[in-house]
Amino acid sequence: MSPPSIHPTAIVDDNTSIGDGARIWHFVHVLANTKIGAGSVLGQNVMVGPDVEIGTGCKVQNNVSIYRGVTLEDDVFCGPSCVFTNVLTPRAFVERKEEFAPTLIRQGASIGANATIVCGTTVGRYAMVGAGAVVTRDVPDFALVVGTPARFLGWVSRSGDRLGKDLICPRTGERYLPSKDGITLSDKVENPPK
Repeated sequence: MSPPSIHPTAIVDDNTSIGDGARIWHFVHVLANTKIGAGSVLGQNVMVGPDVEIGTGCKVQNNVSIYRGVTLEDDVFCGPSCVFTNVLTPRAFVERKEEFAPTLIRQGASIGANATIVCGTTVGRYAMVGAGAVVTRDVPDFALVVGTPARFLGWVSRSGDRLGKDLICPRTGERYLPSKDGITLSDKVENPPK
């Protein structure tokens, strides 16, 4: 893989790690002790850190701030202007950095444009958060949530397609089964549609 590409207008503080093939675009600021995984892309005007970990293959679109306490696992998509909070009861005149609540975005999850992820929540593997949704509680693996506050609308596959009652992906033929964390991918693959 090629070395990371960092636009001249980006600011990358000392004590950061940026993986091979990562792309850091215009006016990005990567703060100290932050790790950006190989192949990840940070769009224009993104701020990350300090002390944040972004996995491999993530895409963070324009105008997103990712604060201490937020972790993105591999292959996470953050839509334009989505928001992560870090304190439940903020006040400008009260210091609450010791109250930052951890937020975990699991592998393959997608967060729509202008969605808000309230701190202290986990968005499950391959879950999809609709544009403008406000996530106030944990989202199960492969769940589709929309609205304010975000509510469960159905299930999606790894490819992001809506699943019907049969829990078979219409694009890939992958079969899903109920699990304690939502649904999970079965080892069985049906014949994908032509």
